[in-house]
Amino acid sequence: MKSAGIHHVTAIAGPAVRNLDFYTRVLGLRLVKKTVNFDDPTAYHLYFGDEAGTPGTIVTFFPLEHAAQGRVGVGEVEEIMLAVPAASLGFWSHRLIEKGVDHSGIEKRFGASVLPFKDPDGMRLSFVGTAAGASAEGQAPGEAIPAEHAIRGIHGVSLLIEEEAPTAAILFDVFGFDKIGEEGSRHRYVSGAAIGGIVDLHAVGGFLKPRPGRGSVHHLAFRARDDAEQAAMVEKLTEAYGREVTEVKDRKYFRSVYFREPGHVLFEIATDVPGFAVDEAPEALGTGLMLPDQYEPLRKRIEATLTKL
Repeated sequence: MKSAGIHHVTAIAGPAVRNLDFYTRVLGLRLVKKTVNFDDPTAYHLYFGDEAGTPGTIVTFFPLEHAAQGRVGVGEVEEIMLAVPAASLGFWSHRLIEKGVDHSGIEKRFGASVLPFKDPDGMRLSFVGTAAGASAEGQAPGEAIPAEHAIRGIHGVSLLIEEEAPTAAILFDVFGFDKIGEEGSRHRYVSGAAIGGIVDLHAVGGFLKPRPGRGSVHHLAFRARDDAEQAAMVEKLTEAYGREVTEVKDRKYFRSVYFREPGHVLFEIATDVPGFAVDEAPEALGTGLMLPDQYEPLRKRIEATLTKL
């Protein structure tokens, strides 16, 4: 079974206004959807990505005004890698300096130039110089990133785990990722997808456990083209690997199941359908507060609770 790669990554953030400002005005992503946490309607769920909200370009956040600082540890996504044109790393290096963003120097990983940085909540990200020709859309109004330098989508993620083999088996057999190499304790797996097609397994043995909080990743979602493909993945997870998988949850823009992989990272399988245009026109994505149907009767109360964006 061949996966289309990563669907999205969801993290915990601090104040919503700061989160929105950084990902739209500093990084130039589009606010694709403004909704609420389906399990807690008093908190936002913000989705950022390209102009169309294409799976593989999406980074989402649960912003919590007074969230405690998280800590990266074993059993968690340690870094989100964003694809940019290789020739644009100089542009992004200057922009991070101009905007006062915490960052490191350019380094090499698996033959590519990588520029690590952190968002205002301390979440680890990096720009990876690629030759990818994916969409260059997604600039935010007011402080646009030139199209030739725009983020193309998620290049991949790095998982901090104790040992490679158990997680690798699921990446290979369920999601269709193949190992292409290793550098030290990093093992690289690729799906062949143009965006969202890389997972690095950073195997470090015994290490601190993560502490959830702002700046930490909540879960990593892989793509299923439709319900049938998702069901086939679930069948293999349960029958061949004994994983406990949740029932299908309707997230309005995709249908999801969740499970803990052997390295304890929370994985999701999200369908590509129906997509983010199910309740807003493509040109209007992210402009309104879109609520799940069960919360629509509580709209006035919810809007009074949420911070104005």
